[in-house]
Amino acid sequence: MNKVLILAALTLATSVHAEGPNETRIAPPYKDAPEMAAQPGQPKGTLHSFIMTSAESRIFPGIRQLDNDTTRRRDAHGNRIAAPFAQESEAAPYRREVYVYIPAGYQPGTEAPLLVVQDGSGYVARVAAALDSLIAQHRVPQIVAVLIQSGGGDAQGSERGLEYDTMSGRYAEFVETEVLPRVTQLYGVRFTHDPDGRATMGGSSGAAAAFSMAWYHPEWYHKVLSYSGTFVNQAAPADPATPEGAWDYHAHLIPESPRKPIRIWMEVGEKDLHWDDPAETFHNWPMANDRMAAALKAKGYDYCYVWAKDAVHVDNNVTMQTLPDALVWLWRDYPR
Repeated sequence: MNKVLILAALTLATSVHAEGPNETRIAPPYKDAPEMAAQPGQPKGTLHSFIMTSAESRIFPGIRQLDNDTTRRRDAHGNRIAAPFAQESEAAPYRREVYVYIPAGYQPGTEAPLLVVQDGSGYVARVAAALDSLIAQHRVPQIVAVLIQSGGGDAQGSERGLEYDTMSGRYAEFVETEVLPRVTQLYGVRFTHDPDGRATMGGSSGAAAAFSMAWYHPEWYHKVLSYSGTFVNQAAPADPATPEGAWDYHAHLIPESPRKPIRIWMEVGEKDLHWDDPAETFHNWPMANDRMAAALKAKGYDYCYVWAKDAVHVDNNVTMQTLPDALVWLWRDYPR
């Protein structure tokens, strides 16, 4: 598509609220989808968990904390500014828990479709409930979900920020080389190598991480599920190639790159974080997601965008209503 038309679409995309084949408005009262409740006699998958420590990781060997002086650095709009890497402190140890959902009827050793979920502990019950119902109804394949906690903290200067907000394939490489082999070793689960059979999901910075996994490693992931995606300027340490962090996805990377084989379902709340901040802050969540939708539309991506009235950041009421349909949409043409 002509670059001028793409930039025009992004300029208009401060509020993408019109319904269409790829964009939908939803509004209160929000109600839990029926698939979120177990039905009598419905088979249930099994849940397992294990601990990973920083000492075991080559890719993420420890948290890098900002000291008090650099943590207090703010821009003109009050947003935290990432300190230069040299001003960050020495690494410190962490522990993370990894949860594994194995669907009822899974045959050990067979290659399974995969769903990777960031901030895993917050999604275990919801993802397990949705998958139990959808698998029993033959609406999605027998997906194995691997739900991974971050290394801790939040935003610039934290292990979570380093893992989720960094504009690179590093986090996907951590999952591929350090997490998934451990799951196979512990539980006998093997994962498909077909990227159409692999999805990644998260909320907030976990959603930005999910998109980065597919963007930087489309040979591994073709499906993304995003709630209140942090497509804003929050990367630390800063990268000169993407100086505006994940804001650069809709400002530059998507418009200026060949279309990638990524399918994305994404949601944002009307009253999401910094919803009334001006564009020049690069830190307005609804605006960033609106512009993501416009950039994806202009490039012809397979996307679904849900705008939730009165909803806040990673709104649980919205998640409980939309998660089953989002999973079905992502997996709609994958063999059962």
